[in-house]
Amino acid sequence: MRHSPWTWVPSLYFAEGIPYVAVMTIALVLYKQLGLSNAEITYYTSWLYLPWVIKPLWSPFIDIVRTKRWWIIAMQLLIGAAFGGVAFTIPTSFWLQGTLCCFWLMAFSSATHDIAADGFYMLGLSQHEQSFFVGIRSTFYRLAMIVGQGVLIMIAGNLQVIFRNDIPYSWSLLFYGCCGMFLALWLWHAYILPKPETTSPQPSPKEREMLTETGTETGTKAEAFGQTSGTNAKEIGAELLNVIKSFFRKEQVIVGILFMLLYRMPEGLLVKVSTLFLIDNPGSGGLGLSPQELGFVQGTVGVIGLTLGGILGGMAAGRDGLKRWLWPMVCAITLPDIVYVFMAYALPHSLLVINVCIFIEQFGYGFGFTAYMLYLIYYSQGEYKTSHYALCTAFMALSMMIPGLFAGALQEMVGYRAFFIIVMAFCSVTFITSALLKIDPTFGKKNEENEEG
Repeated sequence: MRHSPWTWVPSLYFAEGIPYVAVMTIALVLYKQLGLSNAEITYYTSWLYLPWVIKPLWSPFIDIVRTKRWWIIAMQLLIGAAFGGVAFTIPTSFWLQGTLCCFWLMAFSSATHDIAADGFYMLGLSQHEQSFFVGIRSTFYRLAMIVGQGVLIMIAGNLQVIFRNDIPYSWSLLFYGCCGMFLALWLWHAYILPKPETTSPQPSPKEREMLTETGTETGTKAEAFGQTSGTNAKEIGAELLNVIKSFFRKEQVIVGILFMLLYRMPEGLLVKVSTLFLIDNPGSGGLGLSPQELGFVQGTVGVIGLTLGGILGGMAAGRDGLKRWLWPMVCAITLPDIVYVFMAYALPHSLLVINVCIFIEQFGYGFGFTAYMLYLIYYSQGEYKTSHYALCTAFMALSMMIPGLFAGALQEMVGYRAFFIIVMAFCSVTFITSALLKIDPTFGKKNEENEEG
């Protein structure tokens, strides 16, 4: 019996979002409340981007070891175990080493889960179902952002009130709750995910690439649901080498890679420090928000602004093309960062003012990020477009990892006010790299025919 995609697509993409939020956002608040410095927090947590940086290098091998369904279920169990490990180690004397180890396990498991879940979605649904559910999966991924950045952090704050500011115990309870949630998701998906329906022959690596790009289903359901690929590691390795070589032989490769690495440099510096600024005490130059206030500001208002900006950016680029909207999007992703300069100097006490500032910054980021994502698609055109896009996303993760490694140390050296001014100065890098791009004026327009060959 084949279960309806409604029974597993929403929960699968909710499960994809929660661990990502945990290692990228919740970990920041946890370590800040446990007493780490900003330099230590940003350095340690930025390394957690690494699994997403190297994800394209090991993703082909997932096809030759078990199946995507097996990987999804196994990774959800590991993510649940990682949440439990964080919860267990927080009250101990080795809490830093223990939690970092568990967050590393969570990050690698989450990145692997992303690979398997996206592959299962593409190969396990018909082309019509893929198109229909693309909005559903995005919605539930965004819901995971709201739950992770908003609800879970607010719950941690409320637990601290209930248990008289016992911070380690409160966070430990929260992570035990996340562990239980993931064990429930693991049991649900082990039961509900579609199982083998066919034993058709397995495609070669290049054939899988073509099937993924064209949406063709023939010979792919076995790979998605339960049959092991017939290709070996040597073939996969040779094909991966061809993919990498062709990626670096593309026209304007240097400019393209510089754009991928530097377009979001201001955001790479800002993203972790901004959260720490919001919760840092006023004596250190922060706004002193409680976890409940932070959860509302970032997890609801911020996510709504980000989502609306992304939707409007997609609509604009779809109507007039990427080239027409490139510069408005460059301005949108950089100039709203000035709200942090304002907040660092004004130190507003009004939660309304803070919410408005965060909404403006996140709306601009969502609108401007559209240009970045569309360029990744543009750069990936041609042979191996799916694999090339995966390599582009590796550079995307690297673009956030590198600035984050030293962002906290820079902030501690100069203070929040000067740090946010430096971020604004680095916006010039975004303008310079964008000016070097050469983009087809018709790319992204609604009437463009994107099919090749």
